[in-house]
Amino acid sequence: MTLPPLDLTVILTGEFRAWLLSGFVLSVQLTLITLLLALPLATLIALFRLSSAAPLRWLGFFLVEGIRSVPLLVHMLFWYFAAPELLPESVRQWLYEHNAEAICAVVALTLYTSAYMAEDIRSGVRAVPITQLEAARALGFGFLATMRRIILPQALRITVPPLISQTLNLWKNTSIATVIGAAELMYQAQRVETASFRGVETFAVTTLAYLSVSLIITGLAAWYQHRYPVRAL
Repeated sequence: MTLPPLDLTVILTGEFRAWLLSGFVLSVQLTLITLLLALPLATLIALFRLSSAAPLRWLGFFLVEGIRSVPLLVHMLFWYFAAPELLPESVRQWLYEHNAEAICAVVALTLYTSAYMAEDIRSGVRAVPITQLEAARALGFGFLATMRRIILPQALRITVPPLISQTLNLWKNTSIATVIGAAELMYQAQRVETASFRGVETFAVTTLAYLSVSLIITGLAAWYQHRYPVRAL
């Protein structure tokens, strides 16, 4: 059997291009929205884990370990199929009328990503010399004020490279949202392949799209490490 010649123009023109482009845009949106939500949540969880109050430390521990111990696929399925059933009827109806697939994907990605980012931020905080914390407390700063004014600004600078790495993972993890019908890039690629019978071209273009953004994120991490090398505190 003779295979048809490769023809990318079939995929990169007309309706198929529009489908892939809309999926790419949604994947980028999922990444950016999740990142904006996950960073503050991760910081809060990291502070819980560093708190002197035992209940907060245990809460932070169970959040991190509980979320990281469950595959992202299960998170996606839970937040789309199970969690809405626990909501009031009016809220559930509103959710289904306003792109429930994308909203549930953001919730799952935010919780999953924040659990990993929290450990990176906690490591960054612990890398700051304890003497700075002690000096701040001696000057009368409370725990939150010390963290906000002195410790976190230094810790976040240390943590930027691993946080960029987590952003790379987040970008790739958006593809899992296809299992709940979110019309991101992988979902649209499957749709194009089914309609065009051009699997090689479709997934070649899809691979290049994922690879391009991944290389941009990797390059950003390399640039940051070169421009702002981490020095001993």
